[in-house]
Amino acid sequence: MESTRGKLLVAAPSLADPNFRLTVLLMLEHGAEGALGVVLNRPSELTVKGAIDEWQTAVSEPRVVFVGGPVSQSSVIALASVALDDADDHWSQVVGRIGTIDLEKNPSDIGGLDQVRIFAGYAAWAPGQLEGELEENAWFVLEHDGSDPFAEAPEELWWEVMARQDGELNRLRLYPRNPTNN
Repeated sequence: MESTRGKLLVAAPSLADPNFRLTVLLMLEHGAEGALGVVLNRPSELTVKGAIDEWQTAVSEPRVVFVGGPVSQSSVIALASVALDDADDHWSQVVGRIGTIDLEKNPSDIGGLDQVRIFAGYAAWAPGQLEGELEENAWFVLEHDGSDPFAEAPEELWWEVMARQDGELNRLRLYPRNPTNN
């Protein structure tokens, strides 16, 4: 199966796991050892100012820590968009201008830094696990828009991604926010 690294993993409406219900993930790794990504549309109430003060002005709105997934929520992953010509050793490319950055550094020391988002925890799959979920149609593998990881209204991201799609997937843009109200 083709790697999902650098792609969006978008939960199908039928995916009932509350950790992933209507989520949009950016896949950071996917290979023989398994897969890893961060949920892009689960902002927490924890402000970056209270968590990692030196990064409070560097992060994109909303300036909160996002719940990156159910695994190791005490660990932190930061995504950044950088100008590729100015990228340095403190940034590790995932796809295009988007990669992970070293939060141990001062934001002003990272070349070409544009947008930043901080995640507590991540989503991970054991070898073969994600492939099984893809075969069960639990996820859609879609191309990202460079702004997806830094969406200003992350709670709307699932519907925005679906609205960009062609064919049957585009209809999911009409999926109710709360199906019980349907």
